[in-house]
Amino acid sequence: MAQSSVSKDSATLADFLHLLRLRKALILLILALVVITTAAVTAFMPKWFLATTKIRVEKPEGEVRLFQAQNSGNYDPYFLQDQFKILQSEKILYPVITNLDLNSRIGTMLGANTLPSAITFRYLLDKMVRIESQRSSSLIEINVYAQDPALGASIANEIARVYSEDRIALATSEQREGLAKLRDELTAQEKVVSSQRDSVEKLRKDLNISGVDLNARYSDMEIETLRQMQNSLIALSVDSIGRKTRWERFRSIPSEDRVNLVNSELIQDTNIQNLLQAFLLADQTVTRLKARLGEAHPDLISAVENRAKIKEQLDAQLRGYENALEIAYKEADSRVNELKQQLGQAKVDQILSARDRMRPFEESAQKLDDETRLMTTLKLTLRQREIDFQVPKRTIEILNTAEPARRPSRPSWPLNIMFAVVFGVILGVGTAVLLEYFDTSFRNVSDVETRLKLPVLGVIPYQSEPLTEDSDPSEAEPYRVLHTNLNLALKPGQSSSLVLFSAGPGEGKSTTLHHLVRLMGAAGEKVILIDSDVRRPTQHHLAQRSRAPGLAEYMLNQQDLDGVIQKTIAPNLDFIPAGSAPNFTLGLLHLNRLKDLIATLRGRYDKIVFDSPPIIGVSDASVLASAVDGAVLLIQHRRNPQSMVVRAQQIVEGLKTPLLGVVLNQVPLNSGDDYGYYTNNYSYYSEGSSGKKRRRSAKAKGAANISGPSADKLELK
Repeated sequence: MAQSSVSKDSATLADFLHLLRLRKALILLILALVVITTAAVTAFMPKWFLATTKIRVEKPEGEVRLFQAQNSGNYDPYFLQDQFKILQSEKILYPVITNLDLNSRIGTMLGANTLPSAITFRYLLDKMVRIESQRSSSLIEINVYAQDPALGASIANEIARVYSEDRIALATSEQREGLAKLRDELTAQEKVVSSQRDSVEKLRKDLNISGVDLNARYSDMEIETLRQMQNSLIALSVDSIGRKTRWERFRSIPSEDRVNLVNSELIQDTNIQNLLQAFLLADQTVTRLKARLGEAHPDLISAVENRAKIKEQLDAQLRGYENALEIAYKEADSRVNELKQQLGQAKVDQILSARDRMRPFEESAQKLDDETRLMTTLKLTLRQREIDFQVPKRTIEILNTAEPARRPSRPSWPLNIMFAVVFGVILGVGTAVLLEYFDTSFRNVSDVETRLKLPVLGVIPYQSEPLTEDSDPSEAEPYRVLHTNLNLALKPGQSSSLVLFSAGPGEGKSTTLHHLVRLMGAAGEKVILIDSDVRRPTQHHLAQRSRAPGLAEYMLNQQDLDGVIQKTIAPNLDFIPAGSAPNFTLGLLHLNRLKDLIATLRGRYDKIVFDSPPIIGVSDASVLASAVDGAVLLIQHRRNPQSMVVRAQQIVEGLKTPLLGVVLNQVPLNSGDDYGYYTNNYSYYSEGSSGKKRRRSAKAKGAANISGPSADKLELK
């Protein structure tokens, strides 16, 4: 494990690329599953159609003045942020819901009769409405996704229409209120003028005055002073009315809506506008930090506190602005009252000092003149405001009408498949890396020899088909190498008995052994193969021979030795099958008879080879290992953990049986590392094209004369 951990820690890009090549089948499988799953989910997802309408929004310039130059609005990101929120607010969407009866239409789509407006509102925001804008542009896109194309287009157009009406209403609200107030004042003033005219005519009749010019002016200093005071009173009254109107309108607006007046430049106060900009920046900072930081993060807490402080200052400034309006109105009203008192007192003084009976008539006529001039001033002011009100308000422009979409925009097949491919590759590579990281099997020949302290006698490459007589000679080369190394490990010139075992089942031990003994016989050695895996025998299938009588019957004295040996299943190769005695297993009771069998066979054969069951979990293998001259451990490439193989080695070493070496089985040709030194050289020393030509010729003539295992009957064990 030390060597394995070092290799993990010192992994390089080349190792990573090699891992991808090694696990490419797994990566491609995961990628295919992810893509297929995504395609299936996308196919069954509901189709959403996109309807889009564009509007151009300009920042209002405050009150429109007819005889002043008008400047075009500039791009203001904070103003557009406010418009995004307004477009998605109850103020706009609730009228849309009512006008289009969305409670019933969306409720029917969701399987309900009618939805509450609050639920419909949330559904619109969460599922259907998306407000977007290009950077550094006053254009706003109203995107509506709907399963009904016509419904989506209707919602988009209705949102634009309701928003346009709301913007126009907001831009003209102050003017409408001012016009209404002026009309009321004009109506009241007309009544005052009419009443004063009746009073003048009554005095004329009572005093029997005729032919008097009501517009006549007197040079008397007192009358001129009264006239000046009266003119000042009219001017102060008009100013007081305007201040009162502004104060009452501002006081009627809720506190939370007063910020919009600042954005609309209806409050001409530099300090308040600067505080609003600072508050919007602080709110933007809080929104950005919330997306990245937790609620308890010091930076987020500091940003929230800073925004709260700025909001308090802004609210205080707005309250101060309201107080300033009230104070200005009261001051103007006080000046009017004071001037009225002074004018009244002056009139009293003038009456007391009047020299004739014309004084009351003149005063009444003068008052009529003053009231008439005030009425004329109100008419002119009202007319000017009405003309200003008729000037078009270009704060919003609807650029297009949304049309029902012909094709769905969601789900997006290209986007979903692209994300599926990216996610599938990441998941596949991640799975391969995790499997590699947690794989505790032997990774290469160096790991085996370092950990087990045993030589590697042979490396058997992965073969998709069993060996036959027409197979490429290079495919049999690994078994020749194994045969040679075994002969070098055994005592030369002596008959030897050996067993090939594995730690667990399914590692290809029986197939490897079958090819090996055939090669031994073909090399001129006299060999006998004994299938001692009496629980799950395989060799009789590989040899295409009968299972019984065999080793089990011999151990139970039901058959003699010659009765269980099957002669010449291949050149120089005899075979003893496992037998079919019920419930028979090799135990210590059969150890002496097994040793006697080996001693008897030594005089007849050069090699006595046993096919063994797995040594872990089955006692038969331990009995076999204690009876033979040597044992060979077979390890399938990356099948079992190292600890399991080490345990199998310890069991054999505990029996005092020589462990000759290790055979690595089913090693992929592209496995890299030092496996390549073995697998690549096998094909290098093959017969090349001549062998392939012979195979093609043999296949053309037929496979009737081929001896050895058939492809469909070979199985790994």
